[in-house]
Amino acid sequence: MIRLALLRHGHTEWNRAGRIQGRSDIPLDPEARTQLARLRLPEPWDRAALCASPLSRAMETAALVAGRPACPELALIEMNWGSWEGRHGALLRADPDGGFRDIEHWGWSYAPPGGESPAALRARLVPWAETLHEDTLAICHIGVMRVLLAHATGWNFDGPAPFQVKRNRLYIIEISRDHWRAEPEPLRLQETAS
Repeated sequence: MIRLALLRHGHTEWNRAGRIQGRSDIPLDPEARTQLARLRLPEPWDRAALCASPLSRAMETAALVAGRPACPELALIEMNWGSWEGRHGALLRADPDGGFRDIEHWGWSYAPPGGESPAALRARLVPWAETLHEDTLAICHIGVMRVLLAHATGWNFDGPAPFQVKRNRLYIIEISRDHWRAEPEPLRLQETAS
């Protein structure tokens, strides 16, 4: 058995504005950089193998909280939001003819126009995770985390998720040959000594 810890990248201007980022390479904002510089990984995750989505917001988050560069991993890139990328989620939700659905009503096969479904993400993420041979920390995105946690918990993107992805927390999944299990409580990042 190995453990995979997932950490969401810090805030960007698009996060704060409610814009859908997807694969757009939007950097961390200055406030996120300041906040992340005050945090560190708890033991033993400070010594674990470290990888990240190649998008700058994930790579920079990794460098700030781990104090070392992460190995870029293409499988961890955020889902493709297609024609909704860069748009405001609230405006999409308000358009009754736009086809937008909240994530709790997607199922595994729903996808934004021209984008990826949770099933498509699972098809690239699960094989990657099952090649890991040591405990690994992955700095990534909320879409990636939802798919991996859904796979580990049995949630099918129908109804409320049995987890809530928050920033500055490690979500840990135990992976064995024939079973995935999400640990029930995430670990908080720790404040650095002043």
